[in-house]
Amino acid sequence: MRIGHGYDLHRLEPRPPAGNGRVFILGGMELEHEKGPVGHSDGDTLLHAVTDAILGALGEPDIGRLFPDTAPENEGADSRRFLEEAVRRMKSHGMSVGNMDATIICEQPKISPHADTMSANLAEMLDCDPEQINIKGKTHERVDAVGEGRAIEVHVVTLLIPLDS
Repeated sequence: MRIGHGYDLHRLEPRPPAGNGRVFILGGMELEHEKGPVGHSDGDTLLHAVTDAILGALGEPDIGRLFPDTAPENEGADSRRFLEEAVRRMKSHGMSVGNMDATIICEQPKISPHADTMSANLAEMLDCDPEQINIKGKTHERVDAVGEGRAIEVHVVTLLIPLDS
């Protein structure tokens, strides 16, 4: 068994022309919000943290080393591509997801109405059962950039188990 932790944070800004925020994509789904993440790819903080949790459990290079923000091909990239590579590496190591726990921290949008759909999306991408994926939303109680709605933060912990388990 292998345990990995993933973390990601993105600044949130209004969308153009008022700011540089992208469409708000989280867990592979578009959410309505007046702000969006600022990032080189699509800025899906959940998929970035999941990717890093898997890569970390495997002892592989992190998402930034595999998909640098200096590479033009990653500009606006769908974060599913990053996760697909992590899953490919996980399977090549003979591992699968035992379970995953994700904490999404933001003031808005509220996460709980979308948590089941995000779990189902992730389960499909990870080739596991949705019951193996736990997603919860928290706020920062209006403290710091996250609490002021200027950022979104995600922590993910995953347990990888041998494929034949």
